[in-house]
Amino acid sequence: MNHRRRTSVLTSALALGLLAAVAPAAADPREDHPVREQESRDLRVDHAPDPGAGKALDVARGVDRAFPRQTVLEEPPADPSDAAIKLGLVPYHEIAPKLNELQQASDRVSAEVIAETARGRDVYLVTVTSPESPGQARRQEQLRRRIVDQAAQATRDASIVKGYKAPLFFNGNIHGNEFEGADANLRVIEDLATSDDPAVESLLDRTRLYFVVTMNPDGRVANTRANGNGFDMNRDFITGSQPEVRGVRQALIDTQPLVMLDLHGYVNGTLIEPTTPPHGENYEYDLFIKHAYPNGLGMEAAVNGLGYTPARDGVQPAVIPFRDWDEGWDDWPPIFTPQYAAFHGTVSHTVEIPLRVNNASYNLPVDELRRRSAINTDVAEAAVRASIAYADENRAELIADQIEIFRRGAAGEEQREVTSDLFPEIGPEDVYTTDFPRAYVIPAGADQRSAVAAARLVDHLVANDVDVARATKAFSAGGKQYPAGSYVVDMHQPKRGLANVILDEGSDISDRVDQMYDISGWSLSLLWGATVDTVEDGALSVVSKPVAVADGTGSVEGSGPLELRLDDPKDVEALNYLTGTGTEVQWTDQGTVVLPAPDPAVVAEVADRYGVVLRAAGSTGGTPMEETVIAAAAPPDELFALAEMGFTVQQVSTTTLNSGFDWTGVDTLFVSSGLSYAALTPQARAAFTAFLESGGGVVTRGATGATFNQAAGLLVASRVAGRPDANGVVRVDNSGGPLTDRATPHTFVSAPSWFTGLGSDVTVEQTYSIDGPLVSGHWRARPDGTGGPEAARGQAVVVRGEDETGAGVVLFGSEPLYRAHPKGQYALVGRALVWSTL
Repeated sequence: MNHRRRTSVLTSALALGLLAAVAPAAADPREDHPVREQESRDLRVDHAPDPGAGKALDVARGVDRAFPRQTVLEEPPADPSDAAIKLGLVPYHEIAPKLNELQQASDRVSAEVIAETARGRDVYLVTVTSPESPGQARRQEQLRRRIVDQAAQATRDASIVKGYKAPLFFNGNIHGNEFEGADANLRVIEDLATSDDPAVESLLDRTRLYFVVTMNPDGRVANTRANGNGFDMNRDFITGSQPEVRGVRQALIDTQPLVMLDLHGYVNGTLIEPTTPPHGENYEYDLFIKHAYPNGLGMEAAVNGLGYTPARDGVQPAVIPFRDWDEGWDDWPPIFTPQYAAFHGTVSHTVEIPLRVNNASYNLPVDELRRRSAINTDVAEAAVRASIAYADENRAELIADQIEIFRRGAAGEEQREVTSDLFPEIGPEDVYTTDFPRAYVIPAGADQRSAVAAARLVDHLVANDVDVARATKAFSAGGKQYPAGSYVVDMHQPKRGLANVILDEGSDISDRVDQMYDISGWSLSLLWGATVDTVEDGALSVVSKPVAVADGTGSVEGSGPLELRLDDPKDVEALNYLTGTGTEVQWTDQGTVVLPAPDPAVVAEVADRYGVVLRAAGSTGGTPMEETVIAAAAPPDELFALAEMGFTVQQVSTTTLNSGFDWTGVDTLFVSSGLSYAALTPQARAAFTAFLESGGGVVTRGATGATFNQAAGLLVASRVAGRPDANGVVRVDNSGGPLTDRATPHTFVSAPSWFTGLGSDVTVEQTYSIDGPLVSGHWRARPDGTGGPEAARGQAVVVRGEDETGAGVVLFGSEPLYRAHPKGQYALVGRALVWSTL
């Protein structure tokens, strides 16, 4: 146990002055003390290009534009089914009219659209500040860029503290059924927009306040945690698979906030970060916690100062995990909004408001729900106003410390260990640091496993505001020669922490904590399919140009029969396009397909559209194949990944099959959730057997998939479950068979498993490394010694074979499609799906 303890707090006068008076409410004896939880999600199978991709972020493209920016928002039609109405909160369709009215009434308010959701709803960013001329707005952008790009000079520039408007950011309602953050944001926006208090006018002269009113309109309307694609977006920030996440990500980059809150629910008492250990090892944590803890204390005082009590209102005193808990609510992974924002120089917090109104509680009487929602809105507003007060009082120091974060990065200095000199709550359990390498190189040419994967990784780095350069001449680094065209990530850069988060292999922290809140490993360099080299130290001399977008990678090399390697999801997507157009394609057993008589116009289009390389084939004569249609019983993230690869997907479940599912036209069944063979009717089982006998295949993942395989009597294989809370990046050995030829030597696991007792006709395609599987993450054995990484050494993680009908079956014990993240593993699933039909 560590030494954390409660401390007394003095609330700042300014924080109290900014708080709205709130009347006490009736008691709530039924409220429990829940922590954030996953819930069943509305599944979405169809997939199209990002509908928000064409919407440029106004704040990014218009930095020279004056404030206010009078954007007339499109007002959606009224939706009487909006879940917020029952709670007495603002329905989504009333937000745009309210913002339009405020823009008309106040020259302090600007509203812009930063993303469009999967369901076609707009995500609004509202800026509240005193009016600025184009020249003043340009000056603010110059100061912001100076802070991040010229940090060493900025430390000596007194005009920055004097003239820079402190940016603050408040993100509401990322989980759609955690409602009240949006309403608190609207309340604060309206108050700041209309107040005639000289203190407010003065605040807006030296501050820009940015509000994402609701980040998840689809979930808010539908009363779901997830967005319209079924994603928990507060797990998506390092991946950026969702349009709403990409919009907010860009807003964070462009606004570069000093302080940021992400407003959630429901934990009673109100949970206010900073977090428990482990702390992200790539932060300048000494500068982060220096402000995060005092700001947390100020929010706590403001929330408790509302006067709500356990006996009368059912509201417990606020909790600060950093101080009050040992572990289990960490800031280790960069998947959460605040933890991601910290890498852009932001002091960021999750705030969990107290009284549950979602899930089963949504069925409480309307009066009780509205009582709770009113209290929750007050609490969220108090947190926002306290943070505004803290930032205003500590503005100069916050600006100086943000500059220092970027200065250290650009200078390549070592991190400073956080010590108890700041405050006594800091202990050795809070010290997490890393040694940054000198650079990363993403090689071009023959040493690059996948050019299209490399381009994806480069574009992702640039999208996250990481500096990347492209070598214009051959060079040497770390004792290795690299050709021109290779990409270099010089780690002497302002956002080296984020660069390292993306490219480092990560750390095994299994021995440091017993409990993690979410995933513990995520390395994009190991999981996205590109070759990435680490240059640990030494001089770095490269003739290069900055990269705004990766070079194109598609090409057609040679004529006559052509070969397409299936190494990347884009390769699989190209294959699905080809078969969908009726192009003749043959499958080989080396993880490739051959086009024996390609149409030059078609293959040129494919190379250009998907960035893939088609090379002259050494031979032809593989197995002819057609378009692969999948019936999938899978969660939304896996459905999304299958659609990303261009597969035609029909979602199924136990209920679907029992209702008389038509297997006509389906080529293979993918099973990872929501389908029980034991629960199928005799008629459904007979239909499934007929599907297998007619040439259908089966691919399964995880416990549900393994159970289905065993109950259906497909392959002889027993699943062994590792410790269920284990997760991370693992080393694997590949057999070089049709599924794993040229596959990466790493994959991702969550609740890892493996297969034993294999039948004689079962072939092992992939095993956990005999040298020890875990690279980064958290994987311990159970107390009885079972289920740990030692037990997994050399065990089969992907197997294939044929059942007694001749159907192809593949079993995965890993998580190759997890949250649409491990892109480099997609091709294994794509190959498996195709192989199972052949």
